[in-house]
Amino acid sequence: MIVKQMYTGCLSEAAYFIASDGEAAVIDPLRDIDAYLEMAAETGTVIRYIFETHFHADFVSGHLDLAEKTGAKIVFGPQAATEYRVHVGRDGEEFLIGSLRLKLIHTPGHTIESSCYLLYDEAGKPYCLFTGDTLFVGDVGRPDLSSGGFTAEELAEYLYDSVHLKIKPLPDELIIYPAHGPGSACGKQIGQATFSTLGEQKRTNYALLAENKEEFIEKVTQGLTRAPEYFRVNARINQKGYERLHQILERSMVGLTVQEFKQQMQRHQMLYLDSRSPEVFVDGFIPGFLNIGLRGRFAEWAGRLLPYHRPILLVTEPGQEEETITRLARVGFDGVVGYLKGGFQSWIDADEPRDMIISVDAEEFALDIPYDQRMVILDVRSETEHIQAHVRGAVNIPLEDMRDPVSLMHLEDHHNLYVHCETGYRSVIACSLLKQQGIHNLRNIGGGFREIRRHPAIEIVEEKSVLN
Repeated sequence: MIVKQMYTGCLSEAAYFIASDGEAAVIDPLRDIDAYLEMAAETGTVIRYIFETHFHADFVSGHLDLAEKTGAKIVFGPQAATEYRVHVGRDGEEFLIGSLRLKLIHTPGHTIESSCYLLYDEAGKPYCLFTGDTLFVGDVGRPDLSSGGFTAEELAEYLYDSVHLKIKPLPDELIIYPAHGPGSACGKQIGQATFSTLGEQKRTNYALLAENKEEFIEKVTQGLTRAPEYFRVNARINQKGYERLHQILERSMVGLTVQEFKQQMQRHQMLYLDSRSPEVFVDGFIPGFLNIGLRGRFAEWAGRLLPYHRPILLVTEPGQEEETITRLARVGFDGVVGYLKGGFQSWIDADEPRDMIISVDAEEFALDIPYDQRMVILDVRSETEHIQAHVRGAVNIPLEDMRDPVSLMHLEDHHNLYVHCETGYRSVIACSLLKQQGIHNLRNIGGGFREIRRHPAIEIVEEKSVLN
């Protein structure tokens, strides 16, 4: 028996590969499927099934591409309605994978079609439960993402029954394998581990500790942040179907000369995206380009900040073009029209106009605070992060809100903006967004709040001070 968690940190997403006696199955695959095909080749197995726990909202699944490549059957839980051929399983239906049995358990609540899959080992003993977004380590799936006409409270009621009547009675030693780990917006307080046991969750998970249904509903519906808008787009793509990834790559892997690139920049509603690291981007970039560094939570921030269905021009580090296009496709962006051949260096060599972002460290920031009367300290972390601790007097505009020009209406170019996040990744995105809005008098604080709070001369307001 082989059970392998295939975790993608930048999306906080876990897919699973199961194999026994020459047969295999994949649960919740990403859109780029090579890793699963390679795993099947390494283990000498044939992928027979692709199991989906629900219609994912935070990424585009690879079920269609993987089924086309392998002939595997796509399985969803009850009440799943798609515009392509799938097997809609019954609650309690079992599937054979070599000497293993996999049982579908319909667990509505996160979505109405959400299902878990219980794996029995060769001896017929329950071994692990693939919980999708129903049960996480330390959390449960939020009930407000894909309601299908249900309110969050109604889905939370379903979720209570699913967790307490179908999951909690299972053995304590059962391994819990969720679809997401820390950082995912599919829960509100997912723990740091990517797997656990059911017994551990019964002892520590706040949702499983609720004494009754009313308390459970209150706990899981309170304190939810606004769901990213791209979640609806991705859920719809997963339900309706999508273009194959190899076709997107064939169309998008087009290297453009500087002249061709400039011509494309004149097209209506073109999106300009630079995926180089923020440390490199600040030293020079094409005016008007947005930076989202590939090595961070790239796909997630692309989904949060970029509008869909508009053509995209890319600047990347040479050699990272395909990875950038693939990671955009993971969250449903299929409209890349090309990339700058030779990267930003070719733009410099052609002596074309460039822009830059001034970066300062915490020491220089501290020296400026007493003397700069026009200083505005802009904290682009989440509201929760800001409340817990922030620089006194800082203005908080979370990065995901900054694509709306209304959120920036009180910021003017005569202000001396000092922009920070936690580590410096989001703040460079924010600075590039501000420049797109015509605000150029700004400085990025390198190292972010992590470095700021270590400086003895900078006054930090802690959570207790806020509450008092």
